[in-house]
Amino acid sequence: MTTGFLYHPGFLEHNPGTGHPESAERLSSTLHYLEKQSWFADLKPFTPVPADITLLENTHSRQYIERARQACRSGASFLDSMDVGISGNSFDVALLAAGGPLILADGVMAGNIANGFALLRPPGHHAESDMALGFCLFNNVAILTRYLQQQHGIDKVLILDWDVHHGNGTQHTFEEDPSVLYISTHQYPYYPGTGAYTETGIGRGEGATLNCPMPAGSDDHDYEQVFMEKILPKIDDFKPEFIIISAGFDAHIDDPLAQMKLSTGFFHWMTLRMMEMAGKHCQGRLVSVLEGGYNLQVLPLSVAEHLKGLRLIQ
Repeated sequence: MTTGFLYHPGFLEHNPGTGHPESAERLSSTLHYLEKQSWFADLKPFTPVPADITLLENTHSRQYIERARQACRSGASFLDSMDVGISGNSFDVALLAAGGPLILADGVMAGNIANGFALLRPPGHHAESDMALGFCLFNNVAILTRYLQQQHGIDKVLILDWDVHHGNGTQHTFEEDPSVLYISTHQYPYYPGTGAYTETGIGRGEGATLNCPMPAGSDDHDYEQVFMEKILPKIDDFKPEFIIISAGFDAHIDDPLAQMKLSTGFFHWMTLRMMEMAGKHCQGRLVSVLEGGYNLQVLPLSVAEHLKGLRLIQ
């Protein structure tokens, strides 16, 4: 089996405003580079369909969904916070982004692909149940998690978030749920201010959140140490049935929005570790979803390393 690759030109139609770092060029430049790679044609293409509103309601309040729809339709320039720029098409594009990973998950569960990557926007991990935040309208990986549990009978889901910013929305969605292990590596203290190591879950979910806050300037060695000492043992203990990666590439040394120092190749290393975990615990079942990454030169290279890891290309 091969790796699935999901993309749609409709993702380019979300316009958060001139000069906004979460631009359509993030995807177009990445796709342009990927299409020139000799192995790209071996990926199995997938086309997304918009997520049904009822699936969004597993994660977001109906009132918030309607408010987001009205804000985009009305011509508002932002939703809830100044960093979530929107345009007339943004609601429809966000539905398409939320629906994309579900298509990949169906392919994995049907045995048509081994795993998959969704090259999509807008990103999702900052979106709360009732609020847009940090470039995000709907929480794509949270919606996917509930879909896997409700539509495919998956019990235990691991979400690994290696975006440089903590995924506050994802953590808050599942922090009381012991069936979802949320693990995050992120620059700390930094936006959005959440993700201290003391945040480990609430109530029945205590212990099902693992935050690995990293100081500015952390490099490959620092990340490798936290993977080997904390992350991988935690995954072994949890024994997930499906793995989701919130794949942000903004911890790269050349990314303009943070101060981390990961090399391009380290995204390949992290991917291989998660492939090992997927093979060990969940029959290889893994879906990865794009989050951040804002350097238009290095984002394509980093995504390529990630895809090579998913395909086990050295």
